[in-house]
This record gives sequence, C-alpha cells and structure tokens, in this order.
Amino acid sequence: MAPFIEVKVPDIGDFKDVAVIEIMVKPGDVVRSEQSLITVESDKASMEIPASAAGVVKEMKVRLGDKVSEGSTILLLEASDNSAATTPAAAAAPTTTAAAPGARAATGAAGASLAADVECDVLVLGGGPGGYSAAFRAADLGLKAVIVERYATLGGVCLNVGCIPSKALLHVATVMDEFEHLAAAGIDCAAPPRVDIARLRAHKEKIVNRLTSGLDSMAKMRKVRVVRGVGRFVDAHHVRIEPTQGAGQAPSGGAQTTIGFKNAIIAVGSQAVRLPFLPQDARIVDSTGALALTRVPQKMLIVGGGIIGLEMGTVYSALGARLDVVEMLDGLMPGADRDLVKVWQKRNAPRFDHIMLKTRTVAAKATAAGVQVTFEGEGAPPPQTYDLVLQAVGRAPNGQKIGADKAGVEVTARGFIPVDAQMRTSAPHIFAIGDVVGQPMLAHKAVHEGHVAAEVIAGELTGDARLARAAFDARAIPSVAYTDPEVAWAGLTEEQARAQGIQVRKGLFPWSASGRAIANGRDEGFTKLLFDDSAEAHGQGRILGGGIVGTHAGDMIGEIALAIEMGADAVDIGNTIHPHPTLGESLGMAAEAAHGACTDLPPQKR
Repeated sequence: MAPFIEVKVPDIGDFKDVAVIEIMVKPGDVVRSEQSLITVESDKASMEIPASAAGVVKEMKVRLGDKVSEGSTILLLEASDNSAATTPAAAAAPTTTAAAPGARAATGAAGASLAADVECDVLVLGGGPGGYSAAFRAADLGLKAVIVERYATLGGVCLNVGCIPSKALLHVATVMDEFEHLAAAGIDCAAPPRVDIARLRAHKEKIVNRLTSGLDSMAKMRKVRVVRGVGRFVDAHHVRIEPTQGAGQAPSGGAQTTIGFKNAIIAVGSQAVRLPFLPQDARIVDSTGALALTRVPQKMLIVGGGIIGLEMGTVYSALGARLDVVEMLDGLMPGADRDLVKVWQKRNAPRFDHIMLKTRTVAAKATAAGVQVTFEGEGAPPPQTYDLVLQAVGRAPNGQKIGADKAGVEVTARGFIPVDAQMRTSAPHIFAIGDVVGQPMLAHKAVHEGHVAAEVIAGELTGDARLARAAFDARAIPSVAYTDPEVAWAGLTEEQARAQGIQVRKGLFPWSASGRAIANGRDEGFTKLLFDDSAEAHGQGRILGGGIVGTHAGDMIGEIALAIEMGADAVDIGNTIHPHPTLGESLGMAAEAAHGACTDLPPQKR
C-alpha cells in the first residue's frame, strides 16, 4: 500500500491565519504534483496552494472558512507509485539549490544531451527590479517562469543595497536637517539629535526586509520558482546554476542545477567600478559598503561627483561627517542642467571643505591615521587624509560574467548586451534588460523593459499577436538625485537643446513665488519646462523636457514625463487645474509662464 503524505501549507511569506475561501479537490480525486488544492485569502491578496506530490486524496483536513498558516495540514494524500515524497516547502514557488525530481533529458542547440533538472517557459537570470518584474509579468500571462538570483532575497542591488536603503537613510538625514531650522519657526530644540548608529542601521534593514519578504510572497502567489545561485549559460537553451549561501554570493559547494528554457531574459545588472590604484582597506568602500553604515567618519572623501556619491554624502554629512568631493569633469551631477545643480550646490556648500572639479585622484595610501589621497588637476589641494573614502565613479555591466557566448548572445567589450526595441538579443529567443543593455542604469527603466520582454515572449508562445508586437519606445526616462534639495529632470535638457541646435521656449516658475514652498521654508528651488519653438511649431510646440530642483522634486517629475509621452503643449499643462497650495502647481505655472498667462509672476515685458 502506498504511504500517506500529509500535505501542508508551505512557507507563504508573512501571511498568517489566512482564510480558506475555496477548496478545489475532494476525497477520491487524483491530483498531480503542483496542482492547486485550496485558495486562501488575506487582507493583502489571495493565493492558491498547490500539491507537493502526486496521488489520491484520502481525507480533507480543512473546510471553507478555516484559518491556516505555514505548517497547517490541508489533506492526506495516498502517494502514487512514481511520486517521491517532497517537503511541504517545495510546494509553493520554492527557493531551491538542489536538483528537482523528475528531471528529463533535453537536447541543446549544439546537439549535446543535457539533463535538465528544471524546465520552464521563461528563465530570468537576475532577480532585481527588472528581473522579478519580467518573471511576474510572464507568470501573469500564463507562462512557467523561473528566476535565478545569486543573493538570498529578490530585489537585486536596488532593493537590498541601493535605491531603497539609501532612501531610508536620506529621509532620516532630511528630518535631521529640518531639526536645525525649527528655531526660526519658534520651536526651541535645546539639544541636537543624538545618533544611535546601531538603531539607525536596524531601521534601514527592517525596511529592506519588509520589501524583500513582500517580493517572496508575490513570487509564491504567482508560482514563480526562485533558484538561488550564480547562473551561466552552457548552450542556447540551458543555464547551469552554482548554488550560493549566506547574505552575499559565496559558493555553497552544493550540487549544481541545470535549467532548460524555451526563452530567457538576461537581467544581471551591473557592479560598482573599483579604481585599481586604491588599496584594499576597510576604510575604502563602494556604495554597498557605505550603506552598511558601520561607523560615522569625521572626514569623508567622495570620489566621483555623480548622483550616488552625492546622495551618500548627504547622509553622512547629516550624521556629522565633513565632506570632500573630487570630479574629473567641470561640474557635479553630470547630465543635469547647470542651473538646477547651481541651486543644490549653493545650499550644500557648507557640507564640503573641498569641491574639486577638473581634478583626478591619482594615488592613495592606507596609514594608521587614515587613507592618504593625492590629487592632480585644477582644483587639487595638497594630499589629504580621510577616515572614509567612497568610490562612486560609475557602474560596469555584468554581461561578460554569464557565459553569454555559449548561447550565441553578443556582448560588447565593455560588457553591454545589444538589444532591439523588443529587448531581443542576437539570439532570437533570448532577451536582455536593465543595466546590462546600456544607459541610463535606472531601476524604473529596467522594469518597463522587463514587461516588454515578457509580453513579447508570451505573445510568441501563445500566438497573441498584440503581445508579440510589444516594444520599448519611451519618449522620456526621468532621472532623480535624492539629495537635499532634490534634482530631477526628464526628456530634453537645455544643454542638449543647445548642443543639438533645437530651438526651445522655456517656462520657468521660481519657488520664491510659491506659497507652499515659502510656507515650508524651502523656496530656493524652481520648476522649468521646455517646449518646441521651431518654426514648424507655430508657437504651439509640444513639451520636450523639463527639470525641477527643490524638495520632493522626484515626486513631481512623473508629471513632466507623462506630458512628454502624451505630447502635451503649454496650454494643455497650464489649463490642467493643479491643487493649491502645492509644490505641484508650479508645473502648471511654469507652463503658463511659457505662453505668457501666469498671473503669479510679474507681467512679462512685451
């Protein structure tokens, strides 16, 4: 007689005591492994719980309305002869590093027979924002998706050691800076804020854990399987996974897994560039090391004047560090218009002892007193000694680390993977998205690219012509520096317009005329919009770009991107009623200024 198996609720993330709202089987039914048994529902979402093995249902252990959690018994199953008992945790989109049962032989493109431990419609290599979004979209469209992720949790650099933890710390930094300005409003703060670095670090990690656990739950809801490890192509239809362990990506030494796929999406991202002449020293860090927040230095050097370095400098300055920044170019925040950066620089000048432009770091030496750094260029001071040196000179794509050539995927010498508008690589069934396909290296771009790739694949596999025509054709991709004040821009900049000989008409609204900005005590910023002013536009040109500098600029830049996508002109934006008093109404007023109808500014000279 075949043994009985207790089928239990697997790990379902942070869901507990969820209600059974549907029972899909009854005693006597024959069920397959992975067949849905019940549906549970919480206040967040509903989720189907699948069978962990195949067999015949002998007894139900739950009824409609029962509350269940991880480990609750759903039913007793008489296992079929060819069904190996599996752990309950394997039932709902497990994270696994071992070979799955039921492996079958598959033939690769080169003709070699490979044993595929896992088969899927779509393999996504990389679980960052672009990768998990692609996998989730593919699953929503009915495809069997597998994510390969080297770290312990989904979310990639952005969620784990990038965008999210940095914003948690930047919020704290902003509140601390505001603390100093309350006296002017009649609030007497006798003592300055005291920093408990351990609790601040725990606060940041709690936010990250909440989001990563949410992703884990959503993967389970969609039955997206997550395989942990480093994946490399072995041929055009197989990837081999070397399992990893711990918080990082250290090899575990466990058995490798081979995944066979019909289509693949490469979403392996990028890594911080390390300057070769800098010594290996705990006081020299990249952005990940800076976010670890092990201590607060007295004196900190930021190598590279881009967004990442300046954001981290904002955090450490608020915590008490004095800053220096060195940049090879003639200005900070490359890519942003100089008038936007000028406002930021004026407010932030007190944070810095040296702002070294047109200057290079040429040598560094680790000493007992700190890291001694030597500079060369127009703004070079004598050698300086620092408690912490942050390398923020850019990121390099990971395209050359995945054996892409074995799958017939072209990779450039710099590690980028060329793609077409559908995110298709030189191998027609393999797609690539995110940092690895080129600039801008932004999570929000990767997410949209991931959706496109998943939709094209689903369209081709299911015969849906509409999905198969999906393409990435964004007119504008917003950029934001989450400094204080924030700097945000989208579409064409003034500098680009001048360089390309494009005639633009500018509408600018200074926040010194904004009631809300004045009430907030932060009226240093402005909003500007750029409209086509070519002869062909006849004075009614569409919006081409725009920029904002000021508090919450990043929250407002989306409206400019939407206006660009929709082809709005100044009248469209100006006639859109914005609520008063808000910072957002500065967008409408900038548009009114562009066509001479703004009554919140002095009259224009005629």
